[in-house]
Amino acid sequence: MSTITLNQINTLPRTEAAALLTGLYEHSDWIAEQALDARPFASAAALKHAMVKVLATAGREPQLALVRAHPELAGKAMVSKSLTAESTHEQTKAGLTNCTPDEFAHIQQLNASYNAKFGFPFILAVRGPRGSGLNKQQIISTFERRLHNHPDYELAECLRNIHRIVEIRLNDKLGYEPALGHEVWDWHEWLAQFSDAGVVNQHAPYVAREELTVTYLTDAHLKCARTIELGMKACGFDDVHIDAVGNVVGVYKAASHNAKTLMTGSHYDTVRNGGKYDGRLGIFVPMACVRELARAGQRLPFNLEVVAFAEEEGQRYKATFLGSGALVGDFKNEWLDQQDADGITMRQAMQQAGLNINDIPKLTRNAAEYLGFVEVHIEQGPVLNELDIPLGVVTSINGSVRFVGEIVGMASHAGTTPMDRRRDAATSVAELALYVEKRASQQANLVGTVGMLTVPNGSINVVPGRCQFSLDLRATTDAMRDALMNDVLAVLKAICERRGLHYTLEETMRASAAPSDAKLQALWEQAVQSLGVPVFHLPSGAGHDAMKLHEVMPQAMLFVRGQNAGISHNPLESTTSDDMQLAIDAFMHLLHNTHA
Repeated sequence: MSTITLNQINTLPRTEAAALLTGLYEHSDWIAEQALDARPFASAAALKHAMVKVLATAGREPQLALVRAHPELAGKAMVSKSLTAESTHEQTKAGLTNCTPDEFAHIQQLNASYNAKFGFPFILAVRGPRGSGLNKQQIISTFERRLHNHPDYELAECLRNIHRIVEIRLNDKLGYEPALGHEVWDWHEWLAQFSDAGVVNQHAPYVAREELTVTYLTDAHLKCARTIELGMKACGFDDVHIDAVGNVVGVYKAASHNAKTLMTGSHYDTVRNGGKYDGRLGIFVPMACVRELARAGQRLPFNLEVVAFAEEEGQRYKATFLGSGALVGDFKNEWLDQQDADGITMRQAMQQAGLNINDIPKLTRNAAEYLGFVEVHIEQGPVLNELDIPLGVVTSINGSVRFVGEIVGMASHAGTTPMDRRRDAATSVAELALYVEKRASQQANLVGTVGMLTVPNGSINVVPGRCQFSLDLRATTDAMRDALMNDVLAVLKAICERRGLHYTLEETMRASAAPSDAKLQALWEQAVQSLGVPVFHLPSGAGHDAMKLHEVMPQAMLFVRGQNAGISHNPLESTTSDDMQLAIDAFMHLLHNTHA
């Protein structure tokens, strides 16, 4: 295939430029042609987004027509060899032109079921998040999973997959490879080989099922630390070590002595059965930048300190943000006596790992020596994915408060207790949960969740006399969080008084909101803008190491779009090597535009 250039697309007469983009969208060249109205494009990413906008504003019927213009996977068009050249290449790369009879029959049945439910063909970017191709089992598993989606959501998912197909096809036309993005994608696979030996059933450990669990100071965790340490050394960091709590720290020194330091990084532990990118993306992106700087012999006017935090998730021990907390002087000595599920204390685990507990106080950083902290992180939510925008600039990390509680009423016979005589604890919590949903929906940047609702010793024929529950309330500012909290607690009290019940409530966690530093946020904005993609702002509903560093120094974050509705803390967590490349480019731009 002869390659084209972005300059040609920008400067040729419209009809000639449109001809260069033929075949990007299946039998639907009008999308690329209309996108040319936005010329000139600062980058290929800008062209990709212009095409996304054209389709987004075209309306439902043109969108459906585009989806229906696509062939079924391993369908009649493939058998009759009437696919477009682009589709033939993609289905061949995924092995769909070489299915066994059983695989072919199963895919045919899936196609029939899918079309019967949705009225359009199943669309999947079969070349996958790295562009190298999904295997047949991955394709079939995705097909089976998406059959359960709501029709409106599934249409949107098909369109997102079409845009991913177009992204890869445009890369082919331009002769472009997101080379660093591919490498960083591979690094995640490299680290994901290490997983705790927890079992899903008697015979299948997490790693055998392509599931991932890495908790603090397990064998897998220590292997991850060693692997990251070796990787940092290979990238050209000047000083690499594992500190007293298991953080892997790499420093790329400044051109001059006595320079200040910019800190970055994220965590390498995971939740149980988690994803490959949560935390780890924020380690590998700056590592890739350091490697490129070292190869070019370039030094920055400040030290760059990359920290792979040993623990953020609080899975093995209830010590959330242990890794970053140690750097701000917030390591709690009582954590050392906590026991895991096997009765092993944290103290024992640290000693067995060869960590020197006495050195933990020495890890506290002097904030006066730092320019601040920046973090790259997968979004862990659906916003960027739904908007088809690759990067997002974080405005604030939400403040949060959590409670566990119990409402106590009276257990009684479900058949003989009249409805107006009941003291039902479970319906009272249900009423509270619906209020939380309603109240949090009334204002932007609020979320509220009743994540646990348990009737102890409940029975099908007994009115619940007790109901245990949780509350998780979050907002972009502490004032908004507290207003939500006060309203929810007032309604809880009113519900119990009206229904003749009583309750207990314990606050288990409170974290202050961490608004982004204006100067660092502006650097992220300039970096994203330089790539030719929209500068989109959003808050972070999840907690991050950045909010811990925020206690002593300025911080700002960059989000990277996730696939599969941005799902996280789940094996389906995913992002593409193209989006990783954009994150690397944005980070490099930030480094070159940060002043010591």
